[in-house]
Amino acid sequence: MTELSNLVAESVERLRRDRPLVQCLTNIVVANFTANVLLSAGAVPAMVDNSEESEEFASVADGVLVNTGTPYRETAEAMVAAVRGAASSNTPWVLDPVGVGMSWRTQVALEALHVAAPAVIRANASEVLTLAGTDASARGPEAGDGVEDALASAAQLVRNHGCVVAISGPVDHIIDADRHVTVSSGHEWMTRVTGVGCSLGALTAAFAGVQNDYLIAATSATAMLCVAAERAAERSVGPGAFAQALVDELFLASPDEVGARGGLRDVSA
Repeated sequence: MTELSNLVAESVERLRRDRPLVQCLTNIVVANFTANVLLSAGAVPAMVDNSEESEEFASVADGVLVNTGTPYRETAEAMVAAVRGAASSNTPWVLDPVGVGMSWRTQVALEALHVAAPAVIRANASEVLTLAGTDASARGPEAGDGVEDALASAAQLVRNHGCVVAISGPVDHIIDADRHVTVSSGHEWMTRVTGVGCSLGALTAAFAGVQNDYLIAATSATAMLCVAAERAAERSVGPGAFAQALVDELFLASPDEVGARGGLRDVSA
């Protein structure tokens, strides 16, 4: 295996060994699926999203996810509070800016970014364009802007916030200030099941809790989910069976298989 593949395999081993506690402030559509993805992969989910506890809990979690998919006023306040708590204890947090482009949720995402820089922004191309201030419509997580179109905006976000940006698409692109990695594994049914993309944000937060090289953390999360998706599709007749099989395959995936089968490429090498 390549050096990158070995680093990813080691990160999967570390996730399974350390079982990071991940606070998920996520949307109501995907909360159950997200929790099951984390449990199957080897992490421990905590869906603490109320404004009374979120800041305190973020200070003891290993990683925090902020997902703007279905924001309400109280959960929006809890998201910003969780970022404060994460910043106070150097807990890595991941922003999944689902649906940004709608004015209020964009404001919530930008307010969280103003409080503290995330470890990773995980988004689709349209969301990256919007966060960077480029004109893009709010069409949700299945929006069709090309990943390549968003790379310049992703680089701008890296410069502005000092974070990693992971762009989901047919080929996933993960960049930081110096490196650019692609992940070419996965399956088209990942876009046919609600919550797969959102669970990737949570899985990224889990890996960030055990791997302080956040580009490797984001790459490991992406590879693990994509390899599990390929395996799940091999034994499924459609998206419904695939969703169940995906959870099983996350549990069954070996570190070496994730590293070897992930379709990993270091574009910057």
